[in-house]
Amino acid sequence: MSERLYLGVDVGTESARAALFDRSGMRRGIGSAPFPIWRPAEDFVEQSSDAIWEAVIAAARAAMHEASARPADVCGVGFDATCSLVALDADDRPVSVSPSGADAQNVIVWMDHRALEQTARINATGHDVLRYVGGVMSPEMEPPKLLWLKERLPRSFARAARFFDLPDFLVYRASGADVRSLCTTVCKWTYRGDEGRWDDSFFRAIGLAELAGEGHARIGRDVRPMGERAGALSVRAAGELGLVAGTPVAVAIIDAHAGGLGLLGARAEGEPAPDLETRLALIGGTSSCHMAVSAEPRFIEGIWGPYYSAMVPGLWLTEGGQSATGALIDHVIRSHARPPRARRDARREGTTVYALLNRRLDALAAGLAFPAALTRELHVLPDFHGNRSPRADPTLRGMISGLRLSDSVDMLALIYLATVQAIAHGTRHIVDALRASGYRIDTLVACGGDTKNPLFLREHADASRCRVLLPREREAVLLGAAMLAAVASGDVPDLVAAMSAMSGADRTIDPASGDVRAYHEQKHRVFHRMHQDQLAYRALMETAPPHE
Repeated sequence: MSERLYLGVDVGTESARAALFDRSGMRRGIGSAPFPIWRPAEDFVEQSSDAIWEAVIAAARAAMHEASARPADVCGVGFDATCSLVALDADDRPVSVSPSGADAQNVIVWMDHRALEQTARINATGHDVLRYVGGVMSPEMEPPKLLWLKERLPRSFARAARFFDLPDFLVYRASGADVRSLCTTVCKWTYRGDEGRWDDSFFRAIGLAELAGEGHARIGRDVRPMGERAGALSVRAAGELGLVAGTPVAVAIIDAHAGGLGLLGARAEGEPAPDLETRLALIGGTSSCHMAVSAEPRFIEGIWGPYYSAMVPGLWLTEGGQSATGALIDHVIRSHARPPRARRDARREGTTVYALLNRRLDALAAGLAFPAALTRELHVLPDFHGNRSPRADPTLRGMISGLRLSDSVDMLALIYLATVQAIAHGTRHIVDALRASGYRIDTLVACGGDTKNPLFLREHADASRCRVLLPREREAVLLGAAMLAAVASGDVPDLVAAMSAMSGADRTIDPASGDVRAYHEQKHRVFHRMHQDQLAYRALMETAPPHE
């Protein structure tokens, strides 16, 4: 008798990962594979859908090998991915989105900010759909990218027969079914999930009337809930993945939202189902996403949404986020003078740079009341790639205050700590905005690469004043994708049932009280003051001569 397993595939910013899970949510095998990324100009970030699919194949086969699974054991496939834009022609060949003209570069990555001008014009329309993206559209959403493509690469725009969000492309490549997800279309394309329609007046208002005039053929006519069966593995895709043709393929989901599915239902054995309005899913990676759900729509300035049924069926999703978190920590370390030495020391000791810096901070904190106090005179504003929420201003920039004339490893460790604290206070800012709108957030359920770092977890608990709950399955994004597969297979009736059956809690980290809490209250005041100071600098420079 074959075992019933579910394959979850997650495509992130730099790699594809795949994992097999059983009905209880226990992971049996995992694999990963990288793919290339291009940066042809500042704020331009591009990928290849063909290269991504090759990485998916390698990751899936590695997961199957580790699990010693047979093709017939896999009863469903679920995909999640970043919300990147994919362009294909009428023969499903890549269409260039790059100033280089290379057709292989046919994906505008989520973090690409080339469309700032188009975003500003879209926001200036004041269209009603903007209410459902926190009042302000982001350049990380798809309409600004599409408008940029039409205006700057009109031949590519005309050649493209289909524009996909990357998760929906993966479903299409696997099954041949041109089915779009409520998650992708509602969150990144302005589809009205609560009314089941595109708002054509929006496309006409922003200069993309042809998308409406074509009857939405290029952006999706068949929009369905996540986890529903979109189609079945084609003979071609099954052969590539090493699976059985006809295996159900689920309607896809955005990567962070898959993490939300894998996180929000986590509870210890014997505990009652959690009150979801007290929980915030924190998915920390290159960027961080903060997902909360409610029974009623909540319109919060600078917070994306509310999105109907875009993650948990029947509930409204509100989504905060930080455009650079893991990427910012890596940038701060990499751009300092001492990373080569730190990397050498880490390799020699068989550890990571982060663990090495954490250890150095423990030594520096000896004699202090608590380690966070090391940054009393060192502060970071983390908006190096703009602010996604709740300020919703992609033009903001990062700041560091309190630097000394030192390039030592100790100074690097202090800047690293201050950067992690700044990211944590960005999360606190989002939590405060959610609480002000009626959420009762007291728990961060966390997953992702950043959450493997104990320093990141400690500072987030202390700065946010929330307990941090770690799920049993740390690869919660992959688990969320596998939940889609379980529902599509028919083994689980719906996503709510999958969240209950397949997730569990591991341990919690409680926020500190007393002096540590008081210290972070002052750090949070500095966090806000630095933003005010940046705006003041801009105001002062408005009267300066123009830059040549």
